[in-house]
Amino acid sequence: MPLKELIQAIAMELVDHPEQVVVTEITGEHNSLIELRVAKDDVGKVIGKEGRTAQSMRTILTAVSTKLGRRAHLDIVD
Repeated sequence: MPLKELIQAIAMELVDHPEQVVVTEITGEHNSLIELRVAKDDVGKVIGKEGRTAQSMRTILTAVSTKLGRRAHLDIVD
């Protein structure tokens, strides 16, 4: 659960409509898929210029998941 909460906390600070941030986590044996959904107006803020913000979120997620002994992948869903 800490991976889901981490992505949710980051996303809520980036967007204009934090109440519409929805994060779901699909867990496997050693890996997790985190899906992030935001309001249509906020998708660009979460992705950032040239995808830099999304890549930064993925880097943080990878660092934390490695420390927990897991692998994680972040998908930003429209």
